[in-house]
Amino acid sequence: MPHSVTPEASPSEDDTVISDAPQPPAPSNADKSAIDREVDMVYDGEHGDVQSSPTAQRKEQVRIEDLFDDDDDDDEFPSSGPQIPKSKAVTPDAPAKLAPSARYSDPEVMYAFYQRLFPFRYLFQWLNHSSSPSPDFANREFAFTLQNDAYLRYQAFPSADLLRKEVLRLHPSRFEIGPVYTTNPRDRKTLRKSTAFKPLAKELVFDIDLTDYDEIRTCCTKANICKKCWSFITMAIKVVDAALRDDFGFKHVMWVYSGRRGAHAWICDKKARDMDDYRRKAIAGYLELIKGGAQSGKKVNIKRPLHPHIARSLDILKDHFQTDILTDQDPWVEQEQFERLLQLLPDKALNDSLRKKWESAPGRSSVSKWADIDALAKTGASKTLNGKDLLEAKQDVVLEYTYPRLDVEVSKKLIHLLKSPFVVHPGTGRVCVPIDTRKLEEFDPLIVPTVTDLLGEIDEWDRDADVGEGEGKRVQDYEKTSLKPYVEYFKSFVATLLRDEKKVKREREENGVGDAMEF
Repeated sequence: MPHSVTPEASPSEDDTVISDAPQPPAPSNADKSAIDREVDMVYDGEHGDVQSSPTAQRKEQVRIEDLFDDDDDDDEFPSSGPQIPKSKAVTPDAPAKLAPSARYSDPEVMYAFYQRLFPFRYLFQWLNHSSSPSPDFANREFAFTLQNDAYLRYQAFPSADLLRKEVLRLHPSRFEIGPVYTTNPRDRKTLRKSTAFKPLAKELVFDIDLTDYDEIRTCCTKANICKKCWSFITMAIKVVDAALRDDFGFKHVMWVYSGRRGAHAWICDKKARDMDDYRRKAIAGYLELIKGGAQSGKKVNIKRPLHPHIARSLDILKDHFQTDILTDQDPWVEQEQFERLLQLLPDKALNDSLRKKWESAPGRSSVSKWADIDALAKTGASKTLNGKDLLEAKQDVVLEYTYPRLDVEVSKKLIHLLKSPFVVHPGTGRVCVPIDTRKLEEFDPLIVPTVTDLLGEIDEWDRDADVGEGEGKRVQDYEKTSLKPYVEYFKSFVATLLRDEKKVKREREENGVGDAMEF
Protein backbone atom coordinates (compact mmCIF):
# COMPACT_ATOMS: atom_id res chain seq x y z
CA MET A 1 0.00 0.00 0.00
CA PRO A 2 1.23 3.52 -0.67
CA HIS A 3 2.70 5.57 2.12
CA SER A 4 3.26 8.81 0.24
CA VAL A 5 3.55 12.06 2.11
CA THR A 6 2.50 15.12 0.17
CA PRO A 7 5.04 17.88 0.71
CA GLU A 8 3.63 21.09 2.06
CA ALA A 9 3.48 23.89 -0.46
CA SER A 10 5.89 26.71 0.12
CA PRO A 11 4.19 29.76 1.58
CA SER A 12 3.62 32.73 -0.66
CA GLU A 13 4.92 36.16 0.26
CA ASP A 14 1.55 36.91 1.79
CA ASP A 15 1.88 33.82 3.99
CA THR A 16 5.33 34.66 5.31
CA VAL A 17 5.48 33.92 9.03
CA ILE A 18 6.26 36.88 11.25
CA SER A 19 6.76 35.58 14.74
CA ASP A 20 7.85 36.93 18.08
CA ALA A 21 8.88 33.44 19.17
CA PRO A 22 12.60 32.94 19.80
CA GLN A 23 14.27 31.30 16.81
CA PRO A 24 16.74 28.46 17.27
CA PRO A 25 20.02 29.15 15.50
CA ALA A 26 20.47 27.84 12.00
CA PRO A 27 22.92 24.96 11.58
CA SER A 28 26.45 26.00 10.70
CA ASN A 29 27.92 25.29 7.27
CA ALA A 30 29.83 22.38 8.78
CA ASP A 31 26.62 20.95 10.24
CA LYS A 32 24.83 21.33 6.91
CA SER A 33 27.68 19.59 5.15
CA ALA A 34 27.52 16.72 7.62
CA ILE A 35 23.79 16.35 7.10
CA ASP A 36 24.09 16.36 3.32
CA ARG A 37 26.93 13.83 3.33
CA GLU A 38 25.16 11.50 5.76
CA VAL A 39 21.92 11.17 3.84
CA ASP A 40 20.71 13.09 0.84
CA MET A 41 17.32 11.44 1.04
CA VAL A 42 13.65 12.18 1.33
CA TYR A 43 10.74 9.98 2.32
CA ASP A 44 8.85 8.09 -0.27
CA GLY A 45 6.71 6.54 2.39
CA GLU A 46 5.09 7.21 5.69
CA HIS A 47 6.94 4.42 7.47
CA GLY A 48 10.52 4.57 6.32
CA ASP A 49 10.77 3.81 2.60
CA VAL A 50 13.40 6.11 1.18
CA GLN A 51 14.46 7.42 -2.18
CA SER A 52 17.27 9.69 -3.28
CA SER A 53 16.45 13.37 -3.11
CA PRO A 54 16.20 15.49 -6.26
CA THR A 55 19.73 16.74 -5.57
CA ALA A 56 21.02 13.24 -6.09
CA GLN A 57 19.66 13.50 -9.71
CA ARG A 58 18.75 9.83 -9.85
CA LYS A 59 16.63 7.27 -7.98
CA GLU A 60 18.36 4.45 -6.19
CA GLN A 61 16.94 1.26 -4.83
CA VAL A 62 17.98 0.78 -1.23
CA ARG A 63 19.15 -2.79 -0.73
CA ILE A 64 19.28 -4.43 2.68
CA GLU A 65 22.99 -5.23 2.33
CA ASP A 66 23.70 -1.59 1.58
CA LEU A 67 22.28 -0.62 4.95
CA PHE A 68 24.86 -2.71 6.78
CA ASP A 69 27.90 -2.77 4.50
CA ASP A 70 28.42 0.59 2.83
CA ASP A 71 31.76 2.24 2.20
CA ASP A 72 30.72 5.87 1.86
CA ASP A 73 32.18 8.26 4.38
CA ASP A 74 29.70 9.98 6.65
CA ASP A 75 29.80 12.40 9.53
CA GLU A 76 27.55 11.44 12.41
CA PHE A 77 26.09 14.08 14.64
CA PRO A 78 27.86 13.83 17.99
CA SER A 79 25.52 13.27 20.88
CA SER A 80 27.25 16.18 22.56
CA GLY A 81 26.75 18.47 19.57
CA PRO A 82 26.39 22.23 19.85
CA GLN A 83 23.48 23.27 22.01
CA ILE A 84 21.07 26.13 21.55
CA PRO A 85 22.31 29.09 23.59
CA LYS A 86 20.25 29.75 26.68
CA SER A 87 19.66 33.28 25.56
CA LYS A 88 17.79 32.00 22.53
CA ALA A 89 15.99 29.08 24.13
CA VAL A 90 12.32 29.23 25.05
CA THR A 91 12.27 29.02 28.83
CA PRO A 92 9.54 26.92 30.42
CA ASP A 93 7.82 30.02 31.76
CA ALA A 94 8.05 32.03 28.55
CA PRO A 95 4.93 32.19 26.35
CA ALA A 96 5.18 30.23 23.09
CA LYS A 97 4.36 33.24 20.90
CA LEU A 98 3.58 32.23 17.36
CA ALA A 99 2.38 34.19 14.41
CA PRO A 100 -1.27 33.54 13.46
CA SER A 101 -0.07 32.19 10.10
CA ALA A 102 2.50 29.82 11.63
CA ARG A 103 2.48 26.42 9.95
CA TYR A 104 2.63 23.11 11.75
CA SER A 105 6.14 22.29 10.54
CA ASP A 106 7.70 25.73 10.95
CA PRO A 107 10.98 25.46 12.88
CA GLU A 108 9.85 27.68 15.76
CA VAL A 109 6.65 25.67 16.13
CA MET A 110 8.48 22.34 16.22
CA TYR A 111 11.12 23.71 18.58
CA ALA A 112 8.51 24.96 21.06
CA PHE A 113 6.63 21.66 20.86
CA TYR A 114 9.69 19.51 21.50
CA GLN A 115 10.93 21.71 24.30
CA ARG A 116 7.66 22.16 26.15
CA LEU A 117 5.39 19.22 25.35
CA PHE A 118 7.15 16.12 24.01
CA PRO A 119 7.36 13.40 26.73
CA PHE A 120 11.03 12.47 26.32
CA ARG A 121 11.27 10.95 29.81
CA TYR A 122 8.45 8.48 29.26
CA LEU A 123 9.63 7.69 25.73
CA PHE A 124 13.04 6.81 27.19
CA GLN A 125 11.53 4.54 29.85
CA TRP A 126 9.30 2.88 27.26
CA LEU A 127 12.16 2.01 24.91
CA ASN A 128 14.72 1.38 27.65
CA HIS A 129 12.49 -0.95 29.71
CA SER A 130 14.05 0.45 32.84
CA SER A 131 14.63 3.75 34.60
CA SER A 132 18.41 3.23 34.36
CA PRO A 133 20.19 3.58 31.00
CA SER A 134 20.76 0.29 29.17
CA PRO A 135 21.66 -0.97 25.68
CA ASP A 136 17.94 -1.28 24.95
CA PHE A 137 17.95 2.49 24.51
CA ALA A 138 21.61 3.28 23.83
CA ASN A 139 21.77 0.88 20.85
CA ARG A 140 18.35 1.83 19.49
CA GLU A 141 18.21 3.48 16.07
CA PHE A 142 16.43 6.81 15.63
CA ALA A 143 15.91 8.38 12.22
CA PHE A 144 15.18 12.10 11.77
CA THR A 145 13.35 13.84 8.96
CA LEU A 146 14.87 17.32 8.90
CA GLN A 147 13.26 20.56 7.82
CA ASN A 148 14.89 20.31 4.38
CA ASP A 149 13.47 16.77 4.01
CA ALA A 150 16.89 15.17 4.47
CA TYR A 151 16.52 11.79 6.18
CA LEU A 152 19.13 11.15 8.86
CA ARG A 153 19.45 7.49 9.90
CA TYR A 154 21.43 5.52 12.49
CA GLN A 155 21.22 8.07 15.26
CA ALA A 156 21.55 6.75 18.83
CA PHE A 157 21.65 8.29 22.28
CA PRO A 158 22.66 6.95 25.70
CA SER A 159 20.03 8.96 27.57
CA ALA A 160 16.74 10.79 27.21
CA ASP A 161 18.48 14.09 27.88
CA LEU A 162 20.89 13.67 24.97
CA LEU A 163 18.06 12.65 22.65
CA ARG A 164 16.15 15.75 23.73
CA LYS A 165 19.16 18.02 23.17
CA GLU A 166 19.73 16.69 19.67
CA VAL A 167 16.04 17.00 18.78
CA LEU A 168 16.05 20.60 20.02
CA ARG A 169 19.18 21.27 17.99
CA LEU A 170 17.78 19.82 14.78
CA HIS A 171 14.02 20.33 15.45
CA PRO A 172 13.08 17.60 12.93
CA SER A 173 9.62 17.61 11.40
CA ARG A 174 9.31 14.04 12.75
CA PHE A 175 11.40 11.08 13.78
CA GLU A 176 11.09 7.33 13.58
CA ILE A 177 12.12 4.44 15.80
CA GLY A 178 14.04 1.41 14.59
CA PRO A 179 15.49 -1.71 16.20
CA VAL A 180 18.02 -2.27 18.95
CA TYR A 181 21.32 -3.31 17.33
CA THR A 182 24.25 -5.38 18.52
CA THR A 183 26.22 -2.17 18.98
CA ASN A 184 25.68 1.58 18.87
CA PRO A 185 24.41 2.37 15.34
CA ARG A 186 26.80 5.32 15.17
CA ASP A 187 29.72 2.87 15.42
CA ARG A 188 28.57 0.52 12.64
CA LYS A 189 31.38 1.53 10.26
CA THR A 190 34.12 1.00 12.81
CA LEU A 191 33.42 -2.73 12.97
CA ARG A 192 35.82 -5.05 11.17
CA LYS A 193 32.98 -7.19 9.90
CA SER A 194 29.78 -5.62 8.66
CA THR A 195 27.92 -8.77 9.72
CA ALA A 196 28.68 -7.88 13.35
CA PHE A 197 26.16 -5.05 13.06
CA LYS A 198 22.77 -6.74 13.25
CA PRO A 199 19.32 -5.90 14.60
CA LEU A 200 18.56 -7.72 17.84
CA ALA A 201 15.13 -6.62 18.99
CA LYS A 202 12.22 -4.35 18.23
CA GLU A 203 8.56 -4.13 19.13
CA LEU A 204 6.24 -6.12 16.90
CA VAL A 205 4.28 -3.49 14.97
CA PHE A 206 1.16 -3.33 12.81
CA ASP A 207 -0.10 -0.61 10.52
CA ILE A 208 -3.69 0.06 9.46
CA ASP A 209 -4.37 2.80 6.92
CA LEU A 210 -7.76 3.97 5.63
CA THR A 211 -6.49 4.26 2.06
CA ASP A 212 -6.64 0.45 1.98
CA TYR A 213 -10.40 0.74 2.49
CA ASP A 214 -11.04 3.11 -0.42
CA GLU A 215 -12.83 0.48 -2.48
CA ILE A 216 -15.43 -0.10 0.23
CA ARG A 217 -15.73 3.24 2.07
CA THR A 218 -18.17 5.61 0.40
CA CYS A 219 -17.77 8.72 2.56
CA CYS A 220 -14.13 9.64 1.84
CA THR A 221 -11.15 8.68 -0.29
CA LYS A 222 -7.36 8.95 -0.17
CA ALA A 223 -6.06 11.04 2.74
CA ASN A 224 -9.50 12.35 3.71
CA ILE A 225 -11.25 10.90 6.74
CA CYS A 226 -14.42 11.45 8.75
CA LYS A 227 -16.02 9.94 11.82
CA LYS A 228 -17.92 7.45 9.67
CA CYS A 229 -14.92 5.88 8.00
CA TRP A 230 -12.85 5.99 11.20
CA SER A 231 -15.13 3.14 12.33
CA PHE A 232 -13.08 0.87 10.03
CA ILE A 233 -10.05 1.60 12.24
CA THR A 234 -12.12 0.99 15.36
CA MET A 235 -13.20 -2.40 14.04
CA ALA A 236 -9.66 -3.30 13.06
CA ILE A 237 -8.25 -2.40 16.47
CA LYS A 238 -10.87 -4.54 18.22
CA VAL A 239 -10.15 -7.61 16.09
CA VAL A 240 -6.34 -7.38 16.08
CA ASP A 241 -6.10 -6.47 19.76
CA ALA A 242 -8.25 -9.45 20.75
CA ALA A 243 -6.11 -11.82 18.69
CA LEU A 244 -2.82 -10.47 20.04
CA ARG A 245 -3.96 -10.81 23.64
CA ASP A 246 -6.11 -13.96 23.53
CA ASP A 247 -4.28 -16.03 20.93
CA PHE A 248 -0.66 -15.00 21.55
CA GLY A 249 -0.79 -13.93 25.17
CA PHE A 250 0.64 -10.45 24.66
CA LYS A 251 -0.13 -7.99 27.45
CA HIS A 252 1.55 -4.72 26.50
CA VAL A 253 -0.17 -3.61 23.31
CA MET A 254 -0.25 0.12 22.59
CA TRP A 255 -2.25 1.63 19.74
CA VAL A 256 -1.18 5.01 18.40
CA TYR A 257 -3.03 7.37 16.05
CA SER A 258 -0.89 7.98 12.97
CA GLY A 259 -1.81 11.67 12.84
CA ARG A 260 -4.00 11.52 9.74
CA ARG A 261 -5.79 8.40 8.54
CA GLY A 262 -4.61 5.33 10.42
CA ALA A 263 -3.31 3.63 13.53
CA HIS A 264 -0.16 1.75 14.55
CA ALA A 265 0.11 -1.08 17.05
CA TRP A 266 3.24 -1.46 19.17
CA ILE A 267 3.47 -4.85 20.93
CA CYS A 268 6.04 -4.26 23.64
CA ASP A 269 6.25 -7.59 25.52
CA LYS A 270 9.79 -8.95 25.69
CA LYS A 271 8.80 -12.13 23.85
CA ALA A 272 7.47 -9.94 21.03
CA ARG A 273 10.56 -7.73 20.89
CA ASP A 274 12.88 -10.74 20.71
CA MET A 275 11.10 -12.44 17.81
CA ASP A 276 13.02 -13.01 14.59
CA ASP A 277 11.63 -12.18 11.15
CA TYR A 278 10.25 -15.70 10.68
CA ARG A 279 8.01 -15.43 13.74
CA ARG A 280 6.96 -11.89 12.87
CA LYS A 281 5.94 -13.06 9.42
CA ALA A 282 4.01 -15.98 10.94
CA ILE A 283 1.94 -13.71 13.20
CA ALA A 284 1.30 -11.27 10.35
CA GLY A 285 0.14 -14.17 8.19
CA TYR A 286 -2.13 -15.42 10.97
CA LEU A 287 -3.91 -12.06 11.07
CA GLU A 288 -4.02 -11.47 7.32
CA LEU A 289 -7.34 -12.37 5.72
CA ILE A 290 -8.18 -9.80 3.03
CA LYS A 291 -6.05 -10.57 -0.02
CA GLY A 292 -6.05 -9.10 -3.50
CA GLY A 293 -6.11 -5.61 -4.99
CA ALA A 294 -9.02 -3.34 -5.81
CA GLN A 295 -9.61 -5.04 -9.16
CA SER A 296 -9.46 -8.60 -7.86
CA GLY A 297 -12.50 -10.77 -7.25
CA LYS A 298 -13.43 -12.45 -3.99
CA LYS A 299 -10.96 -11.36 -1.31
CA VAL A 300 -12.01 -13.68 1.51
CA ASN A 301 -11.41 -17.39 1.01
CA ILE A 302 -11.50 -19.30 4.27
CA LYS A 303 -11.96 -22.90 5.21
CA ARG A 304 -14.82 -24.34 7.24
CA PRO A 305 -15.32 -25.01 10.04
CA LEU A 306 -14.22 -21.52 11.00
CA HIS A 307 -10.98 -21.05 12.89
CA PRO A 308 -11.69 -19.75 16.43
CA HIS A 309 -10.01 -16.44 15.57
CA ILE A 310 -12.33 -15.95 12.57
CA ALA A 311 -15.39 -16.99 14.57
CA ARG A 312 -14.49 -14.51 17.31
CA SER A 313 -13.87 -11.79 14.73
CA LEU A 314 -17.30 -12.33 13.18
CA ASP A 315 -18.86 -12.04 16.61
CA ILE A 316 -17.02 -8.73 17.20
CA LEU A 317 -17.88 -7.37 13.75
CA LYS A 318 -21.53 -8.39 13.23
CA ASP A 319 -23.01 -5.35 14.98
CA HIS A 320 -20.56 -3.00 13.25
CA PHE A 321 -21.63 -4.45 9.91
CA GLN A 322 -25.25 -3.52 10.53
CA THR A 323 -24.59 0.04 11.69
CA ASP A 324 -21.24 1.19 10.33
CA ILE A 325 -21.42 -0.60 6.97
CA LEU A 326 -25.05 -1.07 5.93
CA THR A 327 -26.37 2.17 7.44
CA ASP A 328 -23.46 4.62 7.49
CA GLN A 329 -21.53 3.53 4.40
CA ASP A 330 -24.55 2.26 2.43
CA PRO A 331 -22.15 0.48 0.05
CA TRP A 332 -24.59 -0.97 -2.52
CA VAL A 333 -26.78 1.94 -3.59
CA GLU A 334 -25.62 2.14 -7.20
CA GLN A 335 -25.83 -0.72 -9.69
CA GLU A 336 -22.07 -1.01 -10.06
CA GLN A 337 -21.87 -1.42 -6.29
CA PHE A 338 -24.59 -4.04 -5.90
CA GLU A 339 -23.19 -5.99 -8.84
CA ARG A 340 -20.08 -6.39 -6.70
CA LEU A 341 -22.23 -7.85 -3.93
CA LEU A 342 -23.94 -10.27 -6.32
CA GLN A 343 -20.55 -11.58 -7.44
CA LEU A 344 -19.96 -12.71 -3.86
CA LEU A 345 -23.19 -14.73 -3.64
CA PRO A 346 -23.19 -18.42 -4.68
CA ASP A 347 -26.40 -18.94 -6.70
CA LYS A 348 -27.06 -17.53 -10.18
CA ALA A 349 -30.84 -17.87 -10.04
CA LEU A 350 -31.00 -16.01 -6.73
CA ASN A 351 -28.70 -13.35 -8.10
CA ASP A 352 -30.94 -12.83 -11.14
CA SER A 353 -33.98 -12.37 -8.90
CA LEU A 354 -32.15 -9.91 -6.68
CA ARG A 355 -30.84 -7.93 -9.66
CA LYS A 356 -34.34 -7.63 -11.13
CA LYS A 357 -35.75 -6.42 -7.80
CA TRP A 358 -33.00 -3.87 -7.23
CA GLU A 359 -33.05 -2.51 -10.77
CA SER A 360 -36.76 -1.84 -10.39
CA ALA A 361 -36.18 0.13 -7.20
CA PRO A 362 -33.34 2.62 -7.78
CA GLY A 363 -31.89 4.04 -4.58
CA ARG A 364 -33.00 1.10 -2.46
CA SER A 365 -30.88 1.16 0.69
CA SER A 366 -28.15 -1.35 1.45
CA VAL A 367 -29.98 -2.32 4.64
CA SER A 368 -32.99 -3.37 2.55
CA LYS A 369 -30.87 -5.10 -0.08
CA TRP A 370 -29.10 -7.17 2.58
CA ALA A 371 -32.52 -8.23 3.95
CA ASP A 372 -33.71 -9.04 0.42
CA ILE A 373 -31.14 -11.83 0.13
CA ASP A 374 -32.74 -13.99 2.82
CA ALA A 375 -36.27 -12.90 1.92
CA LEU A 376 -35.97 -14.02 -1.72
CA ALA A 377 -34.09 -17.15 -0.75
CA LYS A 378 -37.03 -18.20 1.46
CA THR A 379 -39.55 -17.69 -1.37
CA GLY A 380 -37.82 -20.39 -3.45
CA ALA A 381 -36.42 -17.98 -6.02
CA SER A 382 -33.82 -20.65 -6.74
CA LYS A 383 -34.40 -24.38 -6.84
CA THR A 384 -30.67 -25.13 -6.61
CA LEU A 385 -29.86 -22.86 -3.69
CA ASN A 386 -27.89 -24.47 -0.86
CA GLY A 387 -28.70 -22.75 2.43
CA LYS A 388 -25.33 -23.61 3.94
CA ASP A 389 -23.48 -22.12 0.98
CA LEU A 390 -25.54 -18.94 1.23
CA LEU A 391 -24.81 -18.57 4.95
CA GLU A 392 -21.08 -19.01 4.39
CA ALA A 393 -21.14 -16.54 1.49
CA LYS A 394 -22.84 -13.95 3.69
CA GLN A 395 -20.23 -14.49 6.39
CA ASP A 396 -17.52 -13.87 3.81
CA VAL A 397 -19.26 -10.64 2.75
CA VAL A 398 -19.31 -9.42 6.34
CA LEU A 399 -15.60 -10.15 6.68
CA GLU A 400 -14.71 -8.51 3.37
CA TYR A 401 -16.37 -5.27 4.45
CA THR A 402 -15.27 -5.21 8.10
CA TYR A 403 -12.14 -7.32 8.72
CA PRO A 404 -8.84 -5.44 9.23
CA ARG A 405 -6.85 -4.60 6.11
CA LEU A 406 -3.28 -4.76 7.33
CA ASP A 407 -0.10 -3.61 5.67
CA VAL A 408 1.62 -6.84 6.70
CA GLU A 409 4.97 -5.86 5.18
CA VAL A 410 5.39 -3.37 8.03
CA SER A 411 5.19 -6.23 10.54
CA LYS A 412 7.54 -8.77 8.98
CA LYS A 413 10.97 -7.19 9.40
CA LEU A 414 12.98 -6.26 12.46
CA ILE A 415 14.67 -3.43 10.57
CA HIS A 416 11.46 -1.61 9.68
CA LEU A 417 11.24 1.87 11.18
CA LEU A 418 7.98 3.31 12.43
CA LYS A 419 6.96 6.83 13.34
CA SER A 420 7.40 7.61 17.03
CA PRO A 421 4.39 8.25 19.25
CA PHE A 422 3.81 11.93 20.03
CA VAL A 423 5.48 13.32 16.93
CA VAL A 424 3.52 15.78 14.81
CA HIS A 425 2.07 14.75 11.46
CA PRO A 426 3.44 17.35 9.01
CA GLY A 427 0.29 17.38 6.88
CA THR A 428 -2.35 17.77 9.57
CA GLY A 429 -0.38 19.13 12.51
CA ARG A 430 -2.05 16.57 14.75
CA VAL A 431 -0.02 14.81 17.41
CA CYS A 432 0.36 11.02 17.08
CA VAL A 433 -1.30 10.25 20.40
CA PRO A 434 -1.84 6.83 21.97
CA ILE A 435 -5.38 5.46 21.84
CA ASP A 436 -6.91 4.24 25.09
CA THR A 437 -8.61 1.02 23.99
CA ARG A 438 -10.79 1.13 27.10
CA LYS A 439 -12.45 4.15 25.48
CA LEU A 440 -12.00 3.08 21.89
CA GLU A 441 -15.48 4.04 20.72
CA GLU A 442 -14.98 7.55 22.08
CA PHE A 443 -11.77 8.26 20.17
CA ASP A 444 -12.28 10.87 17.45
CA PRO A 445 -9.26 11.63 15.23
CA LEU A 446 -10.81 14.93 14.17
CA ILE A 447 -10.52 16.39 17.66
CA VAL A 448 -6.98 15.22 18.37
CA PRO A 449 -5.09 18.43 19.16
CA THR A 450 -2.78 20.08 16.68
CA VAL A 451 0.61 21.42 17.69
CA THR A 452 -0.47 25.03 17.26
CA ASP A 453 -3.61 24.41 19.33
CA LEU A 454 -1.48 23.02 22.15
CA LEU A 455 0.97 25.90 22.19
CA GLY A 456 -1.97 28.30 22.21
CA GLU A 457 -3.48 26.43 25.17
CA ILE A 458 -0.26 26.93 27.14
CA ASP A 459 -0.38 30.67 26.48
CA GLU A 460 -4.04 30.81 27.47
CA TRP A 461 -3.36 28.92 30.71
CA ASP A 462 -0.49 31.22 31.60
CA ARG A 463 -2.59 34.31 30.92
CA ASP A 464 -5.41 33.05 33.12
CA ALA A 465 -3.18 31.83 35.94
CA ASP A 466 -2.92 33.95 39.05
CA VAL A 467 0.62 35.27 38.86
CA GLY A 468 0.57 36.07 42.57
CA GLU A 469 0.24 32.43 43.59
CA GLY A 470 3.73 31.00 43.73
CA GLU A 471 2.93 28.21 46.15
CA GLY A 472 2.19 24.58 45.45
CA LYS A 473 3.28 22.08 42.85
CA ARG A 474 4.55 23.44 39.57
CA VAL A 475 2.27 22.57 36.67
CA GLN A 476 4.06 21.00 33.73
CA ASP A 477 3.28 22.45 30.34
CA TYR A 478 1.55 19.33 29.00
CA GLU A 479 -0.81 19.47 31.99
CA LYS A 480 -2.01 22.86 30.77
CA THR A 481 -3.24 21.40 27.49
CA SER A 482 -5.56 18.85 25.92
CA LEU A 483 -2.51 16.61 25.47
CA LYS A 484 -2.63 15.74 29.17
CA PRO A 485 -4.90 12.63 29.03
CA TYR A 486 -2.77 11.12 26.26
CA VAL A 487 0.49 11.67 28.14
CA GLU A 488 -1.05 10.30 31.35
CA TYR A 489 -2.23 7.19 29.50
CA PHE A 490 1.24 6.69 28.02
CA LYS A 491 2.81 7.20 31.44
CA SER A 492 0.52 4.53 32.93
CA PHE A 493 1.24 2.12 30.06
CA VAL A 494 4.99 2.54 30.53
CA ALA A 495 4.76 2.05 34.31
CA THR A 496 2.92 -1.25 33.83
CA LEU A 497 5.47 -2.38 31.24
CA LEU A 498 8.38 -1.58 33.56
CA ARG A 499 6.83 -3.52 36.44
CA ASP A 500 6.42 -6.60 34.26
CA GLU A 501 9.93 -6.20 32.82
CA LYS A 502 11.37 -6.43 36.33
CA LYS A 503 9.28 -9.52 37.03
CA VAL A 504 10.30 -11.22 33.76
CA LYS A 505 13.96 -10.42 34.35
CA ARG A 506 13.82 -11.86 37.85
CA GLU A 507 12.13 -15.06 36.64
CA ARG A 508 14.64 -15.50 33.82
CA GLU A 509 17.53 -15.12 36.22
CA GLU A 510 16.02 -17.63 38.65
CA ASN A 511 15.18 -20.20 35.98
CA GLY A 512 18.11 -19.57 33.67
CA VAL A 513 15.89 -19.87 30.60
CA GLY A 514 14.85 -17.53 27.83
CA ASP A 515 11.49 -16.68 26.39
CA ALA A 516 10.31 -18.68 23.41
CA MET A 517 7.20 -18.71 21.28
CA GLU A 518 5.94 -21.90 19.71
CA PHE A 519 4.39 -21.86 16.25
